[in-house]
Amino acid sequence: MTPRLLLLLFTGAGSLFAGSPPLLEGEAFVFRVAWGIFGNAGEIRIDAGPAGDHRRITTTTATRGFLRGLFPFDARSEALYDAAGLLQEVKEVSESKKKTSRHALAFDYTNSRADFTDELRPDRNVALDLPPGQPLDLITSLINTRSWNLKPGEKQDALVIFDDDVYELTIHAEAYEEIRTPMGRFKTLKLVPKMEKTEPKGMFKRGSTVSVWISQDGQRLPVRFEVEFKFGSGIATLIDYRKPETAAGNQAKPGS
Repeated sequence: MTPRLLLLLFTGAGSLFAGSPPLLEGEAFVFRVAWGIFGNAGEIRIDAGPAGDHRRITTTTATRGFLRGLFPFDARSEALYDAAGLLQEVKEVSESKKKTSRHALAFDYTNSRADFTDELRPDRNVALDLPPGQPLDLITSLINTRSWNLKPGEKQDALVIFDDDVYELTIHAEAYEEIRTPMGRFKTLKLVPKMEKTEPKGMFKRGSTVSVWISQDGQRLPVRFEVEFKFGSGIATLIDYRKPETAAGNQAKPGS
């Protein structure tokens, strides 16, 4: 597993609940990705545009530091939401030393389907059947768990999209833990998504696990993500946060 594949996991944006998009107007997150001995393997930025009839959430990922010379990778995803907070379309572009991809996913909730189109490989175009629920990508679904108010031992289902596939996940609240980050020290709740309702597939079939730590202060920030593979792990740590409708560059106050 290369840093490129770790960053691919964190590309995209989706939604869990009708009523509002997963990020508020002007809200933004910046994560630093560490991989093994490389503390600055990559960066993830998630930005929410202005409110209105539609809102656009943009996610950019890129390798950084020494690893960029070995594994150059850049990706950009744009997710469009309607006024009710429903995800309407996701467009993603990524480029590495050996591969370029351009694809989109458009949602038809009336007919419970999503149309996947690959600009460079049209043979991959496919119509996906959507299970009940509202679709989201993995990282934004984990960010959105901050609104659930789960307690250790509780769980909640989520519908996750990744590329041209749909995953039905159950997200478990495991335990409270204290986490230190460049933004301060936080009391957090550790959440772990698992595939329990269907046969495991993708990264879950290969034995990988994902965890997120949500701060238990008023802001409920996703202060850390971790992806564990059989031969290593990657960690994304929140290093900067812009509050909704505040000037760019403002950081959240550290948790208690």
